Amino acid sequence: MKPESCPCGRRDRREFPLAYTMCCGRYLEDIAGTPAPDAESLMRSRYTAFVRERADYLLATWHPSKRPSTVTFEPGVKWLGLDVRSRSVLDADHAEVEFVARQRGASGEATRLHERSRFVREADGDRERWYYVDGDRK
Repeated sequence: MKPESCPCGRRDRREFPLAYTMCCGRYLEDIAGTPAPDAESLMRSRYTAFVRERADYLLATWHPSKRPSTVTFEPGVKWLGLDVRSRSVLDADHAEVEFVARQRGASGEATRLHERSRFVREADGDRERWYYVDGDRK
């Protein structure tokens, strides 16, 4: 049986889709023990969390200064793909990732979310962890 491809669309060196378990799955399935190693990986895993409707992961990876109290998901939304446009490391603890995420709502209308997201890395116990702070829609 072929492993499930990761929803984020990341590919290996041979341009084959990475399996969920080898890509974002390791972060979503072990929130406390396996933090995303960089801002792009966190952004991709957050997209995957939206696809899988994992509010627990989204809340855990949102910076406490901007974190909402809850995350809700629109019924009938189908996520269609993610395109990472650019990534910028601003310094050791700050980065930005520009992406376009495509979705189709329950009505059948397709929309695009184009955002430049900001991320910060902070200490979390004995390890460093990246958090989504906020973003500017394009």
